[in-house]
Amino acid sequence: MTPNPNKPFAMIREFHLADWFTLANAVCGIGALFSMMTYLQTEDIRHVYFACGLVLAALIFDVLDGRIARWRQKTSAMGRELDSLADVISFGVAPAVIAYGCGMQGLYDRVILAAFVACGVSRLARYNVTAESMSDEAGKVKYFEGTPIPSSLLLVLLLFVAAWQGAVGDALWFGSFVFAGFTLHPLALVFALSGSLMVSRIRFPKL
Repeated sequence: MTPNPNKPFAMIREFHLADWFTLANAVCGIGALFSMMTYLQTEDIRHVYFACGLVLAALIFDVLDGRIARWRQKTSAMGRELDSLADVISFGVAPAVIAYGCGMQGLYDRVILAAFVACGVSRLARYNVTAESMSDEAGKVKYFEGTPIPSSLLLVLLLFVAAWQGAVGDALWFGSFVFAGFTLHPLALVFALSGSLMVSRIRFPKL
């Protein structure tokens, strides 16, 4: 059988315009991870700013992909899955890694940050399986259950301000405590609160 040279690109040809914006969201999230890795190597605070800025850019692409999909009236199951996977990177993993890089590196901090990402993944999975039942006649989702994962941008903005004021590493706001030989930075508790709200049953209207 003669191989079809165009076959490797078959999936790409199926992408809608909105899907490319979703991929841009994911690329921004990955860029934020790279920036924090560079910060941990160089301690150049500018890389924390870059990481936070890339999460903001990811949010812009996330908003645009939804608007474009509705404008062109082209949505698909693959597009929804792409969106969820991109959001996990940009608004789940990236904020957790930024927090780690800024100094939340104790064992309890790591447990909280890992739980935060797990809550974000669970929130997206629940949305994907319930979106149809929550939609109105026009197919638009009327409300969210739990805070949407892009709300983690508020945590990223908080860390940006902390970095701007030099409150990173040992100077992290609220200091640290040691319990049973392991360290907890109280600032990590805002991630615990955010994760809890994401998996809650509280209804938030979708704007």
